[in-house]
Amino acid sequence: MNIYTTDKIRNVVLLGHGGAGKTSLVEAMAYLSGITSRMGKVADKNTISDFGKEEQKRQISISTSVVPIEWEGYKINVLDTPGYFDFVGEVEEAVSAADAAIIVVSGKSGVEVGTQKAWELCDKYKLPRMVYVTEMDIDNASFRQVVADMTESYGKKMAPFHLPIRENEKFVGYINVITENGNRWQGKEVVECEVPDYSRENLQICKDALLEAVAETSEEFMERYFGGDTFSEAEIRAALRNNVMDGSIVPMTMGSNILCQGVYTLLDDVIKYFPSPESRSLKGISLKTNEIFDADYDFAKAKSAYIWKTIVDPFIGKYSLVKVCSGVLKADDIIFNQDKDVEEKISKLYVMQGGKAVEIGEIHAGDIGAIAKLTGARTGDTLSTKGNPIQYGKTEISTPYTYKRYKAVNKGDIDKISQSLQKMMAEDLTLKVINDGANRQTLLCGMGDQHLEVVVSRLQNEYKVQIELDKPKVAYRETIRKKSDVEYKYKKQSGGHGQYGHVKMTFEPSGDVETPFVFEQTVVGGAVPKNFFPAVEKGLQESVIKGPLAAYPVVGVKAVLYDGSYHPVDSSEMAFKMATIQAFKKGFMEATPVLLEPIYSLKVTAPDSYTGDIMGDLNKRRGRVLGMTPVPGGKQIIEADIPMASLDGYCTDLRSMTGGRGEYSYTFARYEQAPGDVQEKEVAARAAKVAEGSDEG
Repeated sequence: MNIYTTDKIRNVVLLGHGGAGKTSLVEAMAYLSGITSRMGKVADKNTISDFGKEEQKRQISISTSVVPIEWEGYKINVLDTPGYFDFVGEVEEAVSAADAAIIVVSGKSGVEVGTQKAWELCDKYKLPRMVYVTEMDIDNASFRQVVADMTESYGKKMAPFHLPIRENEKFVGYINVITENGNRWQGKEVVECEVPDYSRENLQICKDALLEAVAETSEEFMERYFGGDTFSEAEIRAALRNNVMDGSIVPMTMGSNILCQGVYTLLDDVIKYFPSPESRSLKGISLKTNEIFDADYDFAKAKSAYIWKTIVDPFIGKYSLVKVCSGVLKADDIIFNQDKDVEEKISKLYVMQGGKAVEIGEIHAGDIGAIAKLTGARTGDTLSTKGNPIQYGKTEISTPYTYKRYKAVNKGDIDKISQSLQKMMAEDLTLKVINDGANRQTLLCGMGDQHLEVVVSRLQNEYKVQIELDKPKVAYRETIRKKSDVEYKYKKQSGGHGQYGHVKMTFEPSGDVETPFVFEQTVVGGAVPKNFFPAVEKGLQESVIKGPLAAYPVVGVKAVLYDGSYHPVDSSEMAFKMATIQAFKKGFMEATPVLLEPIYSLKVTAPDSYTGDIMGDLNKRRGRVLGMTPVPGGKQIIEADIPMASLDGYCTDLRSMTGGRGEYSYTFARYEQAPGDVQEKEVAARAAKVAEGSDEG
């Protein structure tokens, strides 16, 4: 592959709903540019961008892939992203590396929730964008309907650059709105044709809208427009380029990926209207001077790069995907990773072509490339030089809120599973493993059930280890509501020295549920010698790990040792510890034990029309709705308190209720006493485990 300077580079992310045609669009681009001699198909599992085994098996994109397209002396780095919400972390990484976006919409399915989410992401990152409508070869595809729906949602900034020509219900050509020329496909060639009569009215509407937008770019143009003057094609294109780059116009075009129609003009439009990286602003911090470093993708400045994605694959190895922020990165360069405080040599530089790494000598500012086997490097790290260390802000990645308990199918694989998950977490920042020691479980957290299913499948197929997912144990706690006064005498005689420990204790609520227990002693007269007090405290420490009620950790108990007795020969630390453990069990159960459940503060953001369904569902889940706050975009934030137990499966149910438009987050708030039926159920479950002899807490 050739080396390209910053002005000849376009970094374009493909966004849109799952199944809209992003991957097949990449195939058409690759075919037209000569990367492939035949177009792959998702159904045939042979596309360039969906190279992962899971992607081919499920026939969906799971991770972002980079396919560089060489076109008319330019390099277009196409970032093909997943459309399914469980893999939003991949999309966020890609958007952070892009300078513009193509929002892909199915002409058959129309504007979907993924289209709206794509638009919101472009707004967040201030990305210039255009809308490309696919599947125009399908009889019931409607470009006009997509234009109408997008205009209704986003206003008059939507500007059709091309209009379809259909004959006998077939897609045969297009009209260029700027030149007002008709074009018809004849094989791979395009020939001019007459604009059909039925399209003239629509063409005039679109052309007027374009000219009005052009007129608004300057006072001179505005005067000419109202004076009845016409603009040249060059003037129109120059003005439109400025409008597209600042987001005040969003071009709309269309085509058929399968027939490779409309893709040629799309690639041309990417070069004509989308900005090169040098038009984008980028700032970091110079750690040498503590001042702002204006990188701005300037090749003349000190070299620096940002790792926007990591690939860790058992088959192709580890690659750090970088976007060069300033300077020129070359093979054999010595680079400094500020985040890991490590300096190392780049042995080779690559550009990724889907799953294939192509070696290259250098990468200029604004370009995207890959470095293999960087020690300890992770997504979000900044690479620079030790003489000019630079730090860039890290990409904001969604927080995973769906979690399951997992266990190794074969206990001998525990270490290998841990290592495999570490590799997968380096690649996927929305995947987390949490060791919940208090409840003796390990949790796997992701963006949704499908995300976790893919992880399980990848572990089995790529890393040759198996795990089972199960409903997570709720982090209940046990405490007491009243005071009890008990004594226990631990006495054993088995020849030789015996065992003797005798304690009298009171147990009552301490009022502090953050602390398992508070221990005090008020023993007088040496009834229990001081050297046995630590043994009593140790007995309490062991007792609160698994409470007597339902084997959950104990909190908020005040234990007072006030009397007892000892034997000068048979008393020991072990005897007093055992006496304390038994006294605790007895005293705890006599002090009105209760189960506490964790309560979370939940925030749900969804369109107004779904608020009734959401609140009804929260009530069924024992949630307490605290209020609603309107936010821009016709949405509401619903705030509620909800038991942790009721959050299981909430991600799937919320998406189902809102058509994927609802989002949620939660944080731990406090513990509250669990309802009687919940406590009875947990106590019964504990008794059943004891009866089976399989009590694991």
